[in-house]
Amino acid sequence: MTIRNIIPFNPLDKRHLGESVGQAMLRQAVICMTDLNTFEGAGIYAIYYSGNFPAYEAVTMRNTDGKFNAPIYVGKAVPKGARKGGDLNANPGRVLYNRLTQHIKSIEDASNLNLANFHCRYLIVDDIWIPLGESLLIAKFDPLWNKLIDGFGNHDPGSGRHAGLRPRWDVLHPGRHWAEKCQPRAETAEQIIGEARDYLRNNPPPEDTSMINV
Repeated sequence: MTIRNIIPFNPLDKRHLGESVGQAMLRQAVICMTDLNTFEGAGIYAIYYSGNFPAYEAVTMRNTDGKFNAPIYVGKAVPKGARKGGDLNANPGRVLYNRLTQHIKSIEDASNLNLANFHCRYLIVDDIWIPLGESLLIAKFDPLWNKLIDGFGNHDPGSGRHAGLRPRWDVLHPGRHWAEKCQPRAETAEQIIGEARDYLRNNPPPEDTSMINV
């Protein structure tokens, strides 16, 4: 007779805690990014695309008819100083809202994207759970702008610090003035589009997030 070693369920296991945060975020209302209103708090978020840019057909198919199942980007916003340790009860202010407005500016600067084609959902979370929730969501959805087309969340490195390569995101979506000062990449936009299609073919977005576990 074979004896199975069954691991007892531990509700405080870090994966289960991360799953609860991720599921809570996926239950939040979806908002068009043109309609984002000011709010307070820190937390996690997902951005969804539903336009006709040629690299993202598979993503758009999952984000139509009022259904948003395939985030193109997942991110977080933590209170200032959180990485160095500080007052756990400090007011985070509008850190999550400010992060989303930075993304809105990047989308608006891009010459081939339309903000009306972007939606988001977000969850205000206690500081300690934010990185865990973000990590679990990225691992589950493999968002294209997190995994393959880097640079969407980048900031201007500042004067005299543009010696690095231009982010792949800016090769595909030119328009941010600071990225144009960076060094050109060898890849063309057409090559990155081909890679994106291959990536989505090999990592198809889920058809229905209401039926999955984060």
